[in-house]
Amino acid sequence: MFKKNILLYLFLSVIITSCVPKKEVVYLQEIGNTSSSKNTNYEPLIKADDVLFIHISTIDPKASEPFNIGQNEGGVGANAMQLQRTTYLVNNAGFIQFPILGDLKVSGLNRTQVISLLKSKISEFAKDPVINLRIMNYKISVAGEVNNPGTFTISSERITIFEALAMAGDMTLFGKRENVLVVREIDGVKTTMRLDITNPEIINSPYYYLTQNDLVYVEPNKRKINSTAIGPNILAGISILGFALTTIILLTK
Repeated sequence: MFKKNILLYLFLSVIITSCVPKKEVVYLQEIGNTSSSKNTNYEPLIKADDVLFIHISTIDPKASEPFNIGQNEGGVGANAMQLQRTTYLVNNAGFIQFPILGDLKVSGLNRTQVISLLKSKISEFAKDPVINLRIMNYKISVAGEVNNPGTFTISSERITIFEALAMAGDMTLFGKRENVLVVREIDGVKTTMRLDITNPEIINSPYYYLTQNDLVYVEPNKRKINSTAIGPNILAGISILGFALTTIILLTK
């Protein structure tokens, strides 16, 4: 009887210590159906070192030619050359050098604002210009306690922290959900913010939408740290001990 009690105690101990509370796993806890985000019209801001693809179209194709250097060159490999010649690197001061218009300050502006700036200036030379602009180097990195850490290229220029985690295969059960670190560069300065993604108010955070080159780091929780301290050999020893006790009890019945 005494041996059976020991085995039962060990079994219950393993079950209790291995269970992960709901509070440590569920995202956006206690969120209501009426919750809304203040970030509905979010657009990322242009930063230094961004690479912008800009193409200008007008009713009269000849009117837009001076603003699209290399667009009309043909031949094998022309597409790659055209793409290279119609992308613009934002320099450290936040400027791009645009044909005809010269230096334009674009850092700190969002995509819509840059398009508006270009349209107003190009309208002096061409009627009703249509501007196509994209950030070509929009990428984010996810590291730490996720299933598939890595760097991901974003085509939509709009991604939430939950979408980033999903791209990385979601958090493991050992991820610290109430203390997710986001590293972001603002005006050349690295900034950090810790987010509690179990809190529904995160959807109103300026860090809910990630910007280009953000790093998301998921810290391990206490369970992962403790299991690392115990070590796999000790865990294996506990399993063997449990098996041995079970065998002894069955043989001594």
